[in-house]
Amino acid sequence: MTALTDLIQEGRRVGDHRPWPRAAVDAAAWRAAIAHLARGDWTLLDLWGEPDRVHMAVLDEPGSAIATISLDCPGHRFPSVARHHPPALRLERAARDLYGLEPDGLPDTRPWLDHDRWGLRQPLGDTRPVTAPAPPYRFLPSEGEGLHQIPVGPVHAGIIEPGHFRFTANGETVVRLEQRLGYVHKGIEGLIAGSGIDRAAQLAGRVSGDSTVAYGLAFALAVEAAVGMQVPPRARLLRALMAELERLANHFGDIGAICNDAAFAIMHAHCGVLRERVLRAAEAAFGHRLMRDRVVPGGVAGDLGAEGATAIRALLAEAHRSFPPLVALYDETASLQERTVSTGFLGEPLARQYGAGGFVGRASGRTFDARRLPGYTPYDEFDFEVPVRTDGDVNARVWIRIQEVGQSLALVERILERLAEGADSGSPVLATLQGGTGEGSALVEGFRGDVLAWVRIGSDGIVERCRLRDPSWFQWPLLEAAIEGNIVADFPLCNKSFNCSYSGHDL
Repeated sequence: MTALTDLIQEGRRVGDHRPWPRAAVDAAAWRAAIAHLARGDWTLLDLWGEPDRVHMAVLDEPGSAIATISLDCPGHRFPSVARHHPPALRLERAARDLYGLEPDGLPDTRPWLDHDRWGLRQPLGDTRPVTAPAPPYRFLPSEGEGLHQIPVGPVHAGIIEPGHFRFTANGETVVRLEQRLGYVHKGIEGLIAGSGIDRAAQLAGRVSGDSTVAYGLAFALAVEAAVGMQVPPRARLLRALMAELERLANHFGDIGAICNDAAFAIMHAHCGVLRERVLRAAEAAFGHRLMRDRVVPGGVAGDLGAEGATAIRALLAEAHRSFPPLVALYDETASLQERTVSTGFLGEPLARQYGAGGFVGRASGRTFDARRLPGYTPYDEFDFEVPVRTDGDVNARVWIRIQEVGQSLALVERILERLAEGADSGSPVLATLQGGTGEGSALVEGFRGDVLAWVRIGSDGIVERCRLRDPSWFQWPLLEAAIEGNIVADFPLCNKSFNCSYSGHDL
């Protein structure tokens, strides 16, 4: 029995929350959980609010356990997690903006998502009209001889979402980077609340366009857990196929873009061709280049036909032929290695403290992959490696992507073989969504890292509440740490090696 299990048993367990437990706890148990997080026993998966309570999902990785604890907030106050565990800071600032919840002892009380443009305060809580303009946002001070500031954004010189970066530099060396995000806040949680499941699924798939399969899958798994239903086996294979295609498209694009930021445009061009091949194969197989709205609660929106399977097999052949020479080119180009090796270093302690997922965490020694823990079908039926490195620089993050491309290509091939075995059996790919009430959670491995979804389904089949958490919540702060001590000109390289989502973070 783990300490997390004990904590859940001491609380008042919510009986209809699946697949992992949720328990309402008192302030003492909440503080005990904070202590476990601060000591590094547990990893914070998410923290989010409701008008009268706060929730926290945590992972006990050594004990292979996940649980959610909830604390009622009389007077809209609760003990701050961030006071002792910094990864919770931006999550608590966001809960304060959206719900009016006040974390006692919060180290930074500046707004996070609220840019004083909503026309009201705490829109998901005890909504209040704006009676006076908010004071100007104050960036953290930096003092010292020879320091100067460089503001970048929020509008950037390219087709990119908005985000502000405030550099403090000594000459060309970055002393501090401070981000300000929230410019693309769309109110996803408010839009989903009160929606039907079909509409909510569409909104979930639009949180971050490059991860529409991952979000669609996380939401679908959470809904299916809430109502206690199973999806057809063939649908589970198709979901994994789409997820790996999405991973391939993004990894190909990222590898090329990182090299482009190091002035090595030929890699960008060739990797761009491979990314385009993936997108065209996805369109041939599933009718949409990004496979949006194809993963739905109950299964998938359509089966894979012979033409689609042929397109994916052609993609595999092209990738096996074209990608290894590109890897060799990357590895053997000294001028490129000069830019990526030792640049943007992120150490293992910070990666673990922040629960960094995906290539960011695995390049810095964190082995976590949601396909393994908590795990979900059909990945438990396939052998695959989760590549890990400890050098923690831009080069390491490139190599994790390269190795994951190899694993995804192999998984796609095996999934196609399994699908071909059942091609003539008339297997269904979509089950009728069962009625029912309850709460469900899911953790899905997107290309960027783990995506969390939590939903509460009401008696009328309406989604009462939904929380969707992007891996970027825990990766953006680490970019601030990784750039320190590097030169300003290396920021684009470091930034692209993280490739955090603005839209997924801002919700």
